[in-house]
Amino acid sequence: MEIEAHISGVVWKIECAVGDQVAAGDTVAVLESMKMEMPVEADEPGRVKEILCAEGEKVNEGDALIILE
Repeated sequence: MEIEAHISGVVWKIECAVGDQVAAGDTVAVLESMKMEMPVEADEPGRVKEILCAEGEKVNEGDALIILE
């Protein structure tokens, strides 16, 4: 399952690491857009398989940020 950016912005902080178990609703990253911090949450529980972005990277709405297994 991919967790996607819900808004275009900059990855301000990554709140998980590969191998972490996350629950539905957990914040896995924080995006900054228009001087506001927007949390990105997991829709489903799972284990972080891969992180596809880095802090400071610009992302567009719909870009995959994290893959859960």
